[in-house]
Amino acid sequence: MTSESVPVPASGGAGGSADADCGEPGTVRPGGRTARVREAVLRAAGDALAEHGFGGLDLADVARRAEVGKTTVYRRWSTPAGLVADLLTDMAEQSLPRTDTGSLAEDLRANARLVVRTLTDPRQRALFAAVIAAATGDPRTAEALHGFYAVRIGEWSGCVEAAVARGEVPVGTDPGEVVAAVSAPLYYRLLASGAPLDEAAADRAAAAAVAAARAGVFVR
Repeated sequence: MTSESVPVPASGGAGGSADADCGEPGTVRPGGRTARVREAVLRAAGDALAEHGFGGLDLADVARRAEVGKTTVYRRWSTPAGLVADLLTDMAEQSLPRTDTGSLAEDLRANARLVVRTLTDPRQRALFAAVIAAATGDPRTAEALHGFYAVRIGEWSGCVEAAVARGEVPVGTDPGEVVAAVSAPLYYRLLASGAPLDEAAADRAAAAAVAAARAGVFVR
């Protein structure tokens, strides 16, 4: 999996109820007042997740934090899982684009350092840990999380495709597998070992992925 420090919706209330919008979260692109309400609600949901985890995510509390009518939140998102799904959709859409340095090693090092910055930011660390934990027991949250990482891996796969074109790695190298190999050891440190997450760890993860790619490990 790969991630990065993603912009989050700006703070700010949006009192009252939103324009009617009962579509599946992530399938509509509201504008105007509805967009401002969605922005406020998703920011509030991220704050609540970071503070209390998925188990403590309550739609009424999110509505209160966002200064939005409860009816608006229940009508549009229905459940905490639906709210998390839309939050992840929004995060994927707002994520920073990949680095393009002309060198696979430098591109993947930038990716790894971005992951580390995300996972060491107090709010983002807590938010991702909460969503990952929820995904282990909630199918809809898991689907949304998989979708988020598919978008981000797809974005960073371009650096591997360019490396193949330059002859840095063998033809047939699976870009997604290379990108996933960069962040996998970093998430292991976050979720399993508790080992330090720093730039040294990021650089080692990137170097290992590059060495494996050059050796043909990820050729389909």
